Amino acid sequence: MGELEDSVMTRVWKWNRPVTVREVLEDLQKERSIAYTTVMTVLDNLHQKGWVRREAEGRAYRYEAVSTRAAYAAALMNDAWSQSDNPAAALVAFFGMMSDEQRRALRDALRVVEGTSEGTAEEPRAESSGEPAEGPGEEAPAETTEVVGEVPDTAEAAPPPETSRPAESADATETGDQNPGSAQGGRGR
Repeated sequence: MGELEDSVMTRVWKWNRPVTVREVLEDLQKERSIAYTTVMTVLDNLHQKGWVRREAEGRAYRYEAVSTRAAYAAALMNDAWSQSDNPAAALVAFFGMMSDEQRRALRDALRVVEGTSEGTAEEPRAESSGEPAEGPGEEAPAETTEVVGEVPDTAEAAPPPETSRPAESADATETGDQNPGSAQGGRGR
């Protein structure tokens, strides 16, 4: 995903509801000068790549994410790992860059995958106020997710980036994950 595609998808994931080109445009214009047709083209490209679905509303479309941010991040990690000449060394280097908190989260995730009940993990739970999803310029409420027994997004559910369409996901509205494109100084791949 390119930088602009990542910026658009970040908004689609964050707002967690079908969005129009105009809504994305107005939010992007707070950061940069950009044309309506540019945003329309980016959303059309994301639709053709399978990252968003769209539904006609009058003369316009509303776009909605097909896959979660977590599934996209998993696909990026899987793609990078599978392209390495030495996957074990790549994993060691990756784990070496992790904070203690990230390592604890990794250990918890491994326990879930291995089916053990050690640790402090619980069933995934997203707290919701029942209010409609926030719109442009509004921050998403803090979401708490604790994991046990089952991880909602897996690498199996996500496609390799830019090579295939994202899998439909029952939890395609999840929004609490970090943007994987941010790891490179705020730029997408």
